[in-house]
Formats: sequence, structure tokens, C-alpha cells
Amino acid sequence: MLLQTDVGGVPVLVVGASGEVDASVRRWSRAGAVVTTAVYGTDPADPAADDLATLTTLTTRAETAHVAVLVGSADRPAVREVLEGRCLVVTEPAPVSRRGRVVLVGAGPGGPGLLTLDAVDALADADVVLADRLAEVGDLTRLAPGARIVDVGKRPGHHAVPQERIESRMVAAALEGLTVVRLKGGDPYVFGRGGEEVAAAVEAGVPVTVVPGVTSAVGVPGAAGIPVTHRGVSHVVTVVSGHVPLTDEQAGGLVALGGTIVLLMGVHNLVPLTGALVAAGLPATTPAAVVERGLTPAQRSVVGTVATLPDLARRHGVTSPAVIVVGEVVRRSQVWDRRVDGAVVADAEDGGRAGDADALADLTSWLEVVA
Repeated sequence: MLLQTDVGGVPVLVVGASGEVDASVRRWSRAGAVVTTAVYGTDPADPAADDLATLTTLTTRAETAHVAVLVGSADRPAVREVLEGRCLVVTEPAPVSRRGRVVLVGAGPGGPGLLTLDAVDALADADVVLADRLAEVGDLTRLAPGARIVDVGKRPGHHAVPQERIESRMVAAALEGLTVVRLKGGDPYVFGRGGEEVAAAVEAGVPVTVVPGVTSAVGVPGAAGIPVTHRGVSHVVTVVSGHVPLTDEQAGGLVALGGTIVLLMGVHNLVPLTGALVAAGLPATTPAAVVERGLTPAQRSVVGTVATLPDLARRHGVTSPAVIVVGEVVRRSQVWDRRVDGAVVADAEDGGRAGDADALADLTSWLEVVA
């Protein structure tokens, strides 16, 4: 459940069977509500087990509550009769299972508008969120109000939390019976080490699922108007990690294959990367672009050729995160015709972005309509 309203300081009464209410209590408490509970026995199908001092205790506690949350089996006529008229009554489903689990969620490369509905649901149900630096989804405390949020983000050359520690924390929390969301920028399986994290969960016997995300390899060029494929121009796309320089063999293979080359995490190595491609036979006049902070309000593009792009990027102070695109598709893009001294500044304002401040509000408003 996604809490869409500010409940700071609001008295909330959570009603449900023993073992069913814990996640709801955590979620409302972390959202700022003042939570009390009315918990009955473990067999809600048996009226004799209604440990609400039949309904006297419930009546007393409802007097001070503004909101009553009926969890799972608590949504019954006898309970509603006591509460309705005294406070706002909302319902939540009982937890499907108290067994811990891991959900790898791809957040896409930009703002909250790129989250899928499955991603929003996973965050809303999370007890713990282990978030990457590149998962720029806005206010996580609103998207995951019941969760403890842990920053495990990596930066080029600086891994504050080593990968092995991330995996051990993820597994340990799940083994405690918690729902752990591993929130990652882009898609978990595109240079996101998602395969390693799934393997760690499986090895520990923890259930794990993956929610795909928009990969920056396609989404970020698209935000700048660069199609990674174009009929008659390119029917091949190769996505390459640029965090280390290309070998001669790798560069030669890319040039021989042709089509579009998309380099991720390559800003630091832009000089050796482009140099290797030219040395392998790629014409120095091949169009190339780097799109910085794609799908955010700070998006901008620097456009040139594979030979001139490194110097242009340096002069314009391009930094990570950024996506590099090499190939004739750049010439077919919106930014190619609008370049001035190789740069198109703040091209996010032209539309196609999802990082504006209103995106989260638009998303949650829409969810309220379809819920």
C-alpha cells in the first residue's frame, strides 16, 4: 500500500490478527502517524478468539483515532460497526507471507515517472530499501513509507559499501523475515550486478524476484532525441561498459560489427575509448554524442564526432552519469541540428523527461484514481 497523504501526527488505530499487523504498524509509524493497535488472537475465523475484550477495547481506542486500518481478516461487519462514524476506516490486505524476500527493482535513469507500477508496489511493501546513487526516484520516504532506507550507492572509484557487503546485508534482512527492495538505477540486469545479487539470494534460500527498469542505454539517448536504431541507418546496437578502456580486439570487433555503439560509465575513459575506435578503423568523422544526466531537469547533450567529442566534453565539464552514443543515428537526432559549439545545453526542457518535481505527484494522483 502506498501512503499518498501526509499522516504526520495523525492518530491511527491498526486492527488485525496477531502476526498480520506488524508491517502495517511499521509503515504508518515511519510515515509519521501516531499508531496504536488492537490485536486479537491467531484464529480470526473463531469469534471466541476475538481478543478485543470483545469489542469494548476497540470502542475505547477508536475514540481517539482519526484513522482505523483494518488489516486482512479484521475487515468484518462487527468491527466496521464499531468504527464507522467514529473515524475514517481504510483496509489493507494481510501480508501474503511472513517469509522474507528480496525484490530487485530497476528505477530507470531519471525521476519517479519512469518507475513501473510493479516497482511502485514493491517499494510500498518494503521493510528495507537498499538504494543506489543512480536510482534518482525522488522522495523515497514517500514511495516507501514503511521502510528503513539505506544508501549503498557507488561512485566512480569509490564504493562506500562494497558489493559483497550489500549482498550480505540484503540476504540477512530477508532471513529476518523482512521484504527487501534492492533499488537500482536503470535495469538491474544491464551492468547493474543484478545477476550476482539474485545468485546471492538463491544461494541463501531467499525468494527473489526482479522488476525490470528502463535502461539508460536506450532511455537516455531517447530523451535527447537520439534513436539507437533507425531503418536504413542502423539495425545493430551494441551496449558496452566503458569503465575500463577497450582492448584492440574489442574495438576492432565493434567497428567490424557496425551500427550504433552505446557506452555506459565511460566519461572518465572517453579519450581512450574513442581513440581505440578510431585506431580500429572507425572514421574520425563518425557522429557521436554524450548525454549527461539524462531524463532529469539537468539533462544536456554534447555533440560532435568521435574525434572531437572528448575535447568538447572536457570543455563543457561533462561528468557522470552520462551515456555516450557513437554512430550515424546521432546525425538523425534532434540535437544534431541544434548544436552550438558542440553543445545543446538543458535540452531536457524540450520534453521527454521524467525528472521534474511534479512527476511523483502526477504518479500518485493517477494511482489514487485507478486504485
